[in-house]
Amino acid sequence: MTDLDLTAFEALSFDCYGTLIDWEAGIAAVLAPWAREQGLGLTDEELLLAYADKEAAVERETPTALYPEVLANAFRRTGDGLGCLVSDVWAQRLGDSVPDWPAFPDSADALERLARHYRLIILSNVHRDGFAGSNRRLRGDFAAVITAEDVGAYKPAENHFRALDAVLAELGIERAELLHVAQSLFHDHVPAQREALPSVWINRRHDQPGWGATPEPSGEWTYDLELHSMEELADAVDRAFADARGDS
Repeated sequence: MTDLDLTAFEALSFDCYGTLIDWEAGIAAVLAPWAREQGLGLTDEELLLAYADKEAAVERETPTALYPEVLANAFRRTGDGLGCLVSDVWAQRLGDSVPDWPAFPDSADALERLARHYRLIILSNVHRDGFAGSNRRLRGDFAAVITAEDVGAYKPAENHFRALDAVLAELGIERAELLHVAQSLFHDHVPAQREALPSVWINRRHDQPGWGATPEPSGEWTYDLELHSMEELADAVDRAFADARGDS
């Protein structure tokens, strides 16, 4: 499958939203009823496509804004682009929705299995309260959690990765012993290449066309292993460590 030695790492860093939490389902759960109210007749995929670059633009322009504000302003811009008003009530509804976003069905179990082999670190474009709500679904045992609120910027900016360097130093883990795991090429695999981090692409949209709620990547990117789910990653890791032990 790959030449990547999954037993060579001491820690995994994760993007959360798109990888562990189904952020597209969470966003669409608000955008879709708004669109019906407006009589737009758009599919969830069409709404996510209209939304994707708006969120990225708000994050670039207001890097210290908390994620609920980013969501609300991105929703307003999405409405502008579609020629419809997004009221403050609707904007706040999306801004407040992060703790309600569902986890992918395989995430919690996969994290529990991976924690048997690695230290786990979150590297996420949200605020602390939002992730705390999500982790009630994930039940993850994380050695560190780095959010946009902590670093005052949003990926693919470098701030998360400078904070990650500090966390690795505190944990006594070398950069070469870290593997980054993420769905978004735009937010994570472009900066992972820039930072020379080995990475796993959890291609959650492998059976869907387009980029969904994530902008198309504009920079150079690569990854060392492509999988379709966290369950596949946990299975691959378990096999790798079993092989290393010589288990039959």
